Amino acid sequence: MQEWSAAEAEAGPDVVASDRDAPVIATRALTKRYRGGQLAVDGLDLTVPAGSVFGFLGPNGSGKTTTIRMLMGLIEPTSGTARVLGRPMPRSSRAVLPHIGALIEGPALYGFLSGRDNLLRYDAADPTADPSTRRTRVGAALDRVGLTTAAGKKAKAYSLGMKQRLGLAAALLQPRRLLVLDEPTNGLDPQGMREIRSLVRELASDGTTVFLSSHLLDEIEQVCTHAAVMAQGRLITQGAVADLAAGARGRLVVTTPDVSDAARVLKEQGVADVVVAEDRVTCEPPDRELADVNAALVTANVRVRGFGVERASLEDAFVALTGEGFDVAG
Repeated sequence: MQEWSAAEAEAGPDVVASDRDAPVIATRALTKRYRGGQLAVDGLDLTVPAGSVFGFLGPNGSGKTTTIRMLMGLIEPTSGTARVLGRPMPRSSRAVLPHIGALIEGPALYGFLSGRDNLLRYDAADPTADPSTRRTRVGAALDRVGLTTAAGKKAKAYSLGMKQRLGLAAALLQPRRLLVLDEPTNGLDPQGMREIRSLVRELASDGTTVFLSSHLLDEIEQVCTHAAVMAQGRLITQGAVADLAAGARGRLVVTTPDVSDAARVLKEQGVADVVVAEDRVTCEPPDRELADVNAALVTANVRVRGFGVERASLEDAFVALTGEGFDVAG
């Protein structure tokens, strides 16, 4: 791995902006052990490609937020290294952070100020922000997250979902090379979740790398190009989302009004993990010829209206890797 000289470590943001082909985030053996011995992150080797929408996936308590806090220079790692935009963190925080927008553990807001005034405060704290265009930037950010009509309302009166939107607006006040979002759809209704997913895609199409932490498998699968899976502080796997799902077997799905009979026949055929849900019976694909399984169902007078193997999902891949599951859609 390339080492940085002391002079490079103290150089300005232009050094960060010059190396655009390198991974946006790269960690090697990154570890965080808290006082008392709790191992929150254990030897993390993470690589986030430039231009990706990268899903950082794992159950609550798996080490995702601790990792993000180390990447952003908010806490020191116990051991290992982290590079963000090609620079060592936290040593290069002053050079790196102006290129990053972040929403971590929910936004810090002044409850007595309006949503608009909160953003004006955020923007004023940015030494690179042009004061003459501040209100234009704030208005554009509010519009992007759907808060224009609520901009004059005090933040303490905002719902949790509205506060999440306002925090995201703060992260979008300036163009960023990297956007780090920790559970960005927390507190949002289904429509709000769809809007945030659409916004993330839009930002990625503009060239921003988006690093999105979530415990929702469905959210990651819908919006992300790449993902990493964490469990109990350790990295389980990482790569393109399509490749992660392809590594797991799909599910055999039988659609029928005779679900009880279908489940019985499938079990008699030696099929594992039979699950009944409404008019569908799903199971692991058998090693034998699928046509023989279908014939057995028909012979038993099961009315088969649909029969086939659905492609594996990210949920299937996670369960195959860890033997456990977690929230799929919230």
